[in-house]
Amino acid sequence: MKTNFYRILAFAAAAFLLTAAAAQSSAAQSAPARQPNENGRIPILEYHLITDHDSRWGRSADHFRHDLKLLYDRGYRPINVSQLIDKQFDIPAGTSPVVFTFDDASPGQFSYIEKDGQLEIDPNSAVGIWLAFNKEHPDWGKRATFCMLPGAAAGHAFFGEKGIDGQKSAWRLKKVKFLAEQGFELCNHTLWHANLAKYSDAVVQEQIARGVLAIDSAVPGYRVRTFALPLGIWPKDRALAMKGSWHDPKSGRDIHYSFDAILEVSGPSAPSPYTAQFKPFSLPRLQMVDSELEKALDRLDAPGQRFVAGGAQKKVAGGAAK
Repeated sequence: MKTNFYRILAFAAAAFLLTAAAAQSSAAQSAPARQPNENGRIPILEYHLITDHDSRWGRSADHFRHDLKLLYDRGYRPINVSQLIDKQFDIPAGTSPVVFTFDDASPGQFSYIEKDGQLEIDPNSAVGIWLAFNKEHPDWGKRATFCMLPGAAAGHAFFGEKGIDGQKSAWRLKKVKFLAEQGFELCNHTLWHANLAKYSDAVVQEQIARGVLAIDSAVPGYRVRTFALPLGIWPKDRALAMKGSWHDPKSGRDIHYSFDAILEVSGPSAPSPYTAQFKPFSLPRLQMVDSELEKALDRLDAPGQRFVAGGAQKKVAGGAAK
């Protein structure tokens, strides 16, 4: 009697597994395959504060985790701005690129916790959340663009200083170097977030050049290719946002800058770099507030709207000089 019971139980278990496998296979076959579409649009996401609650300029840590999972489940994989403009999509065929940008270098984006003299990345900071997600999903990768301020107020100086939010000034350059080593892109956002339209050409160039100089102090020789306009406002001479120089009286050197991409502060998803509509010096971004991400992804799911990669392509470095 007992033997028959176990036989029935084993048979039922086997039948369940076969049914589940068949259902999974059927679902996979019924799911529409994404055909390559390299003329579709690409979302460039704009984040600022990562905190414990949502606000106009803030995203809660839990909501940020939700964003990563949502994008992953809907077949998106991250790339840097530099990869976008180089048309280098090192993502699997059938997936779509998404560009993450982080403005202002606040502590919530990248913070350390000190335990027994050792530094650990705060698991509730954007970088900590990203690395944990990448560990769980290795095909997610480590690609995002951090547009940084080295000298702004309220801790917006390479992700925290002077004890603000528990961050020490001595940790700043270490954070910037870590990001570059991991493959994230370092982007300039001026020295302290100046409204460039209010200043002379000389001050504009100083603000931008000193941002580049600060990044070089953390990662010598790093080629900064991307610039994010503070407040989305151009200087009176727009050309100075793309290229210029400043004489550093301290070192006696002339600091030159020349960018390959400029990030605006808002707009729709960006056109494909394979289309005539693509403008690398005016890249629109989606501000991550409320349910804007879900709405943007729904719009991109309309026929022909979404960029879909045709296959893995040549990988590029995260911005390091060649």
